[in-house]
Amino acid sequence: MITLKDWIKKCEGYNSHPYLDTAAKLTIGWGRNLDITGISLDEAELMLDNDISTAIKDLNPLSWYSIQPPNTKEALVNMCFNLGIARLLQFKDLITALEQRNYAAAAREVLDSKWSEQVGQRAKDVALMIRESKS
Repeated sequence: MITLKDWIKKCEGYNSHPYLDTAAKLTIGWGRNLDITGISLDEAELMLDNDISTAIKDLNPLSWYSIQPPNTKEALVNMCFNLGIARLLQFKDLITALEQRNYAAAAREVLDSKWSEQVGQRAKDVALMIRESKS
């Protein structure tokens, strides 16, 4: 006998990305109607935890990341969370400064970026954390 959960899963189908259902409602997962139900705070926290873990997992293998002090690592996780690893890796001059442990130059690279213009205070906070690093 099929469980209720499995029956609903069979009827709904799974989709990892938002889509419009047959009633034009924004939907995700196993039929979660985002327009009506949204997500709970607990679900948002779980998603945040997963996304932070993904950013850390993406950064951990990188030699220039592994040599950084804790506050610089946190700043880089914040950037990676927002940008994704592929876009973060395009910050070549930032990475070079971090490899050299030149934190003043690394902070300047953060602030002199298009990303900084887009995110404002977030970039200033990231730059400050990096600038205050000590090797």
